Amino acid sequence: MVLRLVLGAVFTGMAVGQLASATDMPALLGAYGLVHGFPAAVLTAGLIAGELVCGVWFLARPRSGALAPVWVYTAVALVWSALAVQAYARRLVVDNCGCFGNHLAQRLSWIVLAQDGLILLYAVLLLRSARTARPDSGAARP
Repeated sequence: MVLRLVLGAVFTGMAVGQLASATDMPALLGAYGLVHGFPAAVLTAGLIAGELVCGVWFLARPRSGALAPVWVYTAVALVWSALAVQAYARRLVVDNCGCFGNHLAQRLSWIVLAQDGLILLYAVLLLRSARTARPDSGAARP
């Protein structure tokens, strides 16, 4: 439950920061070298929507066993991690990772990659706990 509250606060904060920087987000994502223009705007909208969905859900219902917000969290985490890993591997200079929009800017470095690794680890933990918390639908009922 504590993990969901913390991740809910972080992802909601990310979404709020990105919304406050909405006009700059496509350019921030463009720095990763994969998307530019309209595709970057679509990716921006998808990331913000995903962060809001799972962030608010985790804050409002931290004990929920629903898999939907966990899968949304996992998808968002995978996108951010994939962007960071490929840019770092190609030695691109990304002055602002964009996780919080123009706020709390961090240069893409091994520290950001470590943070992304933790975010992915938390996704695994959330998926595992959500699956074990769900009752077995195939179990015989007395």
